[in-house]
Amino acid sequence: MAGCGKKYLAISPESIKVLAMVAKKNTQMVILASRSPRRVELLKQVGIDCIVLPSDIDESVQPNESPTDYVKRLAQEKALATAQSMKREYAHLCVIAADTTVSIGQEILGKPENDEDASRMLKKLSTKTHAVHTAVAVSYRGQVKGMLSTTNVQMMRLTTEMIQDYLATGEHRDKAGAYGIQGRAAAWIKHIEGSYSGVMGLPVFETVQLIHKIAD
Repeated sequence: MAGCGKKYLAISPESIKVLAMVAKKNTQMVILASRSPRRVELLKQVGIDCIVLPSDIDESVQPNESPTDYVKRLAQEKALATAQSMKREYAHLCVIAADTTVSIGQEILGKPENDEDASRMLKKLSTKTHAVHTAVAVSYRGQVKGMLSTTNVQMMRLTTEMIQDYLATGEHRDKAGAYGIQGRAAAWIKHIEGSYSGVMGLPVFETVQLIHKIAD
């Protein structure tokens, strides 16, 4: 679409239907255990406001831990950490936590430590199809429920110049796999199979369903 206006993601009729059920249960306000502005934006897009109370946990990968087990564990630990530390006045609200990682096979490509690490990751992703795993966990009144969204992403061939130009923008910082699909790296993506919002960091349809399920 031409122009420089705001970008909005398309929401499926299924998502709208589930959101309507959530609204009936007065669960439009949640606690988000994340500093990610992208997750805040995605929740607001479907009418869910949030109070940001990020968790602070050790995000190290455990020995022999698979990419999917890794993100599921971190999402649950983040949800529990925030639920246990938040003020009593928020006890009636759902806590949503999420974690995203990129993998090629069983190799985890998390957030880059520096530009050199980011360059290494992008060179690995060049021409390959990789997986983006986003796990979501919701804690509510002592219950914790979770789900996993995995999306396959095919990237074009990246030249050294393309990688260096991208790193100069700073978009790669604090992003799993050293790129953000919602930014300039969108021009590199040939094909995705799965959830676009999941690649951004929060699979919208699945998250809304999870809120409804745990608050039912």
